[in-house]
Amino acid sequence: MSDTETKLYTMDDILAPPEGVRAELIDGRIYYMDHPPLIHQAIQGYIFSMLYGYAHVRNCAVFDANFGVYLTGDDLNFLLPDIAVICDREKLSERGCEGAPDLIVEIVTPASRKMDFLVKLHQYSSRGVREYWIVDPESQRTNVYFFEADDPDFFRVYSFDEEIPVEIFQGDLRIRLCDRDF
Repeated sequence: MSDTETKLYTMDDILAPPEGVRAELIDGRIYYMDHPPLIHQAIQGYIFSMLYGYAHVRNCAVFDANFGVYLTGDDLNFLLPDIAVICDREKLSERGCEGAPDLIVEIVTPASRKMDFLVKLHQYSSRGVREYWIVDPESQRTNVYFFEADDPDFFRVYSFDEEIPVEIFQGDLRIRLCDRDF
């Protein structure tokens, strides 16, 4: 392979990582993930619990970070979002979600900032995800992108002390992150 060529990886390359290593595959490139800090895990657990009870009565499924998302029908994309909500249960398989979830939540770590705000934002917006949250513990802000809105550039920023409406549920569920002491 020449210096100008880039090796593309597939699912075969990522399904058996070394013990304790987590990685995602995006457009044939492997991205290794750091171990999430305590604040990340606390926020993830709180949002998961808020979404789980509400989504369950609407026949939607909610999964955490060890749940695989296969955004495309090819063998070049595999993501492990912090939280995924899937309302079309036909997308669920033993592998994970085959297609775009309805809601994805990513919680920023210092090492994931570029991935969450750039790479994953592009992937999720262009591959059919309806709503994407980027929760940033450092700034105590949450960016919400709702890709199905009448306004194609629907984007809101919420501080942790504001209620965040879950758009896929028409705003009937609202989550305020300052309700917990992280």
